[in-house]
Amino acid sequence: RWIKFEEKVEDGGERWSMPHVPALPLHSLFQLRTCLQKGTVLLDLDATNFKEIIDKVLFGLPEEAELQPALRERLAALLLLQPRHQPTKSLLQLLAELTLSPCQGIPPRILPVPPAQGSAHTACSLVWVCRNGFLPFVAEKAKGRSEPGAQLSKTPLKEQLRNRFRKKVPPGAEAAHVAVGEVEFLEKPFTTFIRLRHGVSLGSLAEVALPSRFLFILLGPPKVKAYQEVGRAMATLLMDELFHRAARQAEHQEDLITGMEMFLDELIVLPPGKWDPSARIPPPSSLPSLCRRTAVDLPEQQPHGNGKMPGAGDRASPGHPRSGEELERTGRLFGGLLRDIRRKAPWYGSDFSDALHPQCLSAVLYIYLATVTNAITFGGMLGDATANMQGVLESFLGTAFAGFIFCLFSGQPLTILSSTGPVLVFERLLFSFSQDHSLDYLEFRLWVGLWVAFFGVVLVATEASHLVRHFTRFTEEGFCALISLIFIYDSLKKMLSLADAFPINWQYRLDNVTSYSCTCNLRWRRLFNPVLTCLNTSHLSPLPSMQPPPTTPEGLSRTQCLDRGGHLLGTSCQYVPDVTLISFLLFGGTFLSCTALKHFRSSRYFPAGVRKLVSDFAVILAILTSCAVDAALGLETPKLLVPSELKPTNPARGWIIVPFGNNPWWVCLVSAVPAVLVTILIFMDQQITAVILNRREYKLQKGAGFHLDLLCVSLLMVVTSVTGLPWYVSATVISLAHMESLRKESETSAPGEHPEFLGIREQRLTGLAVFVLMGVSVFLAPVLKHIPMPVLYGVFLHMGVAALNSIQLLERVRLFLIPAKHQPDLPYLRHVPLRRVHLFTVIQLLCLALLWVLKSTTAAIIFPVMV
Repeated sequence: RWIKFEEKVEDGGERWSMPHVPALPLHSLFQLRTCLQKGTVLLDLDATNFKEIIDKVLFGLPEEAELQPALRERLAALLLLQPRHQPTKSLLQLLAELTLSPCQGIPPRILPVPPAQGSAHTACSLVWVCRNGFLPFVAEKAKGRSEPGAQLSKTPLKEQLRNRFRKKVPPGAEAAHVAVGEVEFLEKPFTTFIRLRHGVSLGSLAEVALPSRFLFILLGPPKVKAYQEVGRAMATLLMDELFHRAARQAEHQEDLITGMEMFLDELIVLPPGKWDPSARIPPPSSLPSLCRRTAVDLPEQQPHGNGKMPGAGDRASPGHPRSGEELERTGRLFGGLLRDIRRKAPWYGSDFSDALHPQCLSAVLYIYLATVTNAITFGGMLGDATANMQGVLESFLGTAFAGFIFCLFSGQPLTILSSTGPVLVFERLLFSFSQDHSLDYLEFRLWVGLWVAFFGVVLVATEASHLVRHFTRFTEEGFCALISLIFIYDSLKKMLSLADAFPINWQYRLDNVTSYSCTCNLRWRRLFNPVLTCLNTSHLSPLPSMQPPPTTPEGLSRTQCLDRGGHLLGTSCQYVPDVTLISFLLFGGTFLSCTALKHFRSSRYFPAGVRKLVSDFAVILAILTSCAVDAALGLETPKLLVPSELKPTNPARGWIIVPFGNNPWWVCLVSAVPAVLVTILIFMDQQITAVILNRREYKLQKGAGFHLDLLCVSLLMVVTSVTGLPWYVSATVISLAHMESLRKESETSAPGEHPEFLGIREQRLTGLAVFVLMGVSVFLAPVLKHIPMPVLYGVFLHMGVAALNSIQLLERVRLFLIPAKHQPDLPYLRHVPLRRVHLFTVIQLLCLALLWVLKSTTAAIIFPVMV
């Protein structure tokens, strides 16, 4: 059978082989062309069942034909026999057969076939053809029959209707049948090619109940394997898109021959001495499209047909949104914004209905945990940089509010807002400037934010987002690589800081175990306890605490000792067993688990539905597994800390910032100067991320909204500045992870065919759910406190590595380490000299290193300009 690729019944007749590319003898194709030229060709035949087809084919022939009436009767009886299909059995069925079988060594009994009806070489094949895509599949090739003399059923059998193999068939598919065999009563071959006017069900002829349109019959006297190879050639032709289109549109017999000549024009012959004909060629990871095959004059391109989300392409990105109308100038005030609103408004209802899929649940949990970790990390760093004027709680509330509003009204709701490194650097510089000049930091920051919002609205009104058209792959890859490296670096840095907080006791020696001890010393407490007791007592009474407690009380825990004012003495007091080691194991295990489970979709284990489910919930499964391991070991690893009270981190500030308070009046005017730098920062950070997310290669259907996104970020600056919450902009890595978790692939794929990447599940509900959970995280603190921080750092590392692997830069870096003869067949290597590719990569790496240096110094505020 052929389902896009050929499958054979292995020796023993119990299982199908692995799908492989059919390899045909060249002579069989020439014989097939002769059959089509000299045989009977019936186009647009009107028939409703298989018996009617056979009657019109055999008994509609003219009397002067070489086939005698008696032979026609015998051929009709032979063709109307019920074929025995090779079943595709599940694992449970195979185990049941293995258990119930009384003996395993006896070969199966072969039922004899009457010689008057056929010989041992009779075979039947089935081809599935998509109605709308010219994509043929041959589905079945089975030898033998259920029992001698059984007639073909006119209605589908129960086995056909319940066949699990139907899941492999795309919607709207049709069947085609190729029947070849050897019969002793024929002296010359009998050949017929039939195309029905309409697809009709042919009863139990096919393995799966599908309408049929094409039939090919070749019967003749015994002639070794000639007929079987001709039948394989016919099935392979029906698989070919160009020939199938020619067969559908053919009006005369010559049109079929022309279609076959087109197939032969593209034929590639392998020399017999350099290749083993018995070897099975595995299906390729990508196939040329029909457009590419027909457009012979166009330059050769490499298609993305391997089911992966494309991250690399030719020298010029074919998916860059610059070719779309999203970035074209209208010449009117707010013209781009109005066009964005008109483009996105018709999709607003489907933005919620399209989220009703189990995949969205896994995306919500994955991005929620990533966003929580990011909010805690940046909240802690903001608290250190601003004397807790902005802390973890402000980071939680700001992320929840800004993210929720952005996902509700933005043009690209798949974008995730977050604090970023350059914004953090600017906050630190702004706080230092305020301290040095005795200014109120939050009030000064309020005016900066208001100016940034004003400048942002001006940029939206003047359609400044059209400048995004000038962003090249060089810029996009440099920005994405830098953000990915920051995620990787920060996750490793956090893990190394855990080693400082929970140091490994390198001085431990087993031979000195008798000298290790730790005691609680309360001697100073004993001397001053009577005085403290008298001061805290308002009336005279017997004081039992006047009795001095023991210097080293037995059974006193470390916490109790410190609460009573004691201090610890001993060589083992600072030793925390195995916390650092288990933290690194959880960190590495989470990263490896996320990576392995994400790639589980393309493995060969378990059915496709199970693989897809595991891949969709890969990050959640990895986190749950790591948390279970941590709970089972019972070590005091550092856990996630979530604020449990809704009050400002710094009690000296309130929730509303007064614009005219402690600062001089001229501060509101001077604030416009730093606001220009922040505006550039916000514009570049937001728009570069939007360009990366809206590439056409991601197959987004609902369009982009560059102007609308910038307007939402600008207006959110007003609210976050007035309330003293952090500023937010698009987070590249988390947004890419969000899109990756929502990728859609074809539900049905032929054996050996990689699932086709269909696009992204575009909707607003996952983002809204993530930020709603962020808002209620304060009340989920009892649950979240059981998640170890090394596990979340492992998720961060996975996100950074996944984003880094999605860009072409890493692919070109690998070329430095691969000899030229072993380098992959990449499109740009076919047209660009290797030394120029290496030169381009080196320049890009140098620019990336410069950006990293800028990011690591106080000059990071000019980072957007350098990009």
